[in-house]
Amino acid sequence: LRSGGYNGGEVLLSNLYASLGKWEKVAELRELMGERKNESSPGCSWIEVNGVVHEFRVADQLHPQIVEIRDKLSEILRRVSLGGYIANTMQVSFDLSEEEKEQAVAWHSEKLAIAFGLMTSVPGTSIRIVKNLRTCEDCHSALKAISKAFGREIIVRDRSRFHTFREGNCSCNDY
Repeated sequence: LRSGGYNGGEVLLSNLYASLGKWEKVAELRELMGERKNESSPGCSWIEVNGVVHEFRVADQLHPQIVEIRDKLSEILRRVSLGGYIANTMQVSFDLSEEEKEQAVAWHSEKLAIAFGLMTSVPGTSIRIVKNLRTCEDCHSALKAISKAFGREIIVRDRSRFHTFREGNCSCNDY
């Protein structure tokens, strides 16, 4: 690890340590990465509405409608929870309480973009999002649940592939 190079493996290793509850190892590795100025890219998602591209970042505070978007997202997550969706916090790589982990995954960029899409698009139309990173397992599960609960086709192009969520299923067959 000390030889330098691409940080993707180090981020993956850090996430593995976190999933095993080895927080000291996570801290060591993150400190090493910080010394070498390796940082992972923040999650960003883009959605076009009425000819305007809107960008969302994980835990976004910058969008002019962020308060309404977060309120809508909270409403969406309550609704899909009634249908059986449970937040998957296994990939949260910080030592937080379960409630804090659920909050962390709730504000992922694609969920914010979906909330905005549901607020601003015509019911029944497809929602299309582009994301710079691979969609995490929790967002993948949430998007399946959202597509079913709201009767929407949701198309997400992430770093790895296209996902078409329709009626609670995804075209990738859960990769």
